[in-house]
Amino acid sequence: MSTENLAPIIVKKKKVVGGHGHHGGAWKVAYADFVTAMMAFFLLMWLLNATTEKQRKGLADYFSPTIPVSKVSGGGDGQFWGDSVFSEEELPQTGTGATLERPSAENQASGALGVETPRERVTERAPDARIQQAENLLEQLQARGGESMAELRKMRHVVSRLSEEGLVFEIFETPEVQLFYPGTNEPTDNLRTAIRYIADSARLVANDISISAHLASRPLVVANNPVWDISTERAQVARQIVERAGFPPRRIQKVIGFADRKPAVQNPMSIRNNRIEITFLRAGV
Repeated sequence: MSTENLAPIIVKKKKVVGGHGHHGGAWKVAYADFVTAMMAFFLLMWLLNATTEKQRKGLADYFSPTIPVSKVSGGGDGQFWGDSVFSEEELPQTGTGATLERPSAENQASGALGVETPRERVTERAPDARIQQAENLLEQLQARGGESMAELRKMRHVVSRLSEEGLVFEIFETPEVQLFYPGTNEPTDNLRTAIRYIADSARLVANDISISAHLASRPLVVANNPVWDISTERAQVARQIVERAGFPPRRIQKVIGFADRKPAVQNPMSIRNNRIEITFLRAGV
């Protein structure tokens, strides 16, 4: 049989390539890192061009791991301004971070300035001794106060706290409890009762006292804001109640009206800021 009419035999050889023909997906990770780095670079260029020297200093201090609170530009007010630490024109206190001279528990912040000098270490130990005196006084009152201290503990609108000045009793307003009748400086029975219990407790110890009145801020700015007159008169009203309760007038060292300058909470218009504070002064104040 002739073989001339047979079709030619074609052999195909298929070459199988392994799974890494396109080098896997590692290039995607490298490309994503490159794009991220370029984004950070262009953001840095924009910041250098769009910010002032003071703003750049604030950014640098923010990312510094060794300065928790910068004395130059720490904090933040708005976009990169870095001035909020000096909003009350006072440096933060070592150990509390608050800008008030005697911050309340609500206004205190934690942390120190970071760089501690021998002088700062000495000033840090002094408040501890003053607080200890106030704590000892509180324990003495709790042991000897009897019915007066027991009744004060029941009142939800009366709190006590320790301060460098001494032991502070706060009588504050709540939605259910008013200290003065609306629009007047006439004290309510709630205020009279609380002050009498505090005065009864004060007679058990030898500490002098100070009396201060505080108000909440008003929503509108008026030409003649009466907060100073009202707070001063309310402090005098509290002094009169203390004296009528039998407390010796010579042991009252200070009667102060603070207006709305020292709020107890962040919202300056909160009724929580309407309060009378009676402080059992520590020795030497």
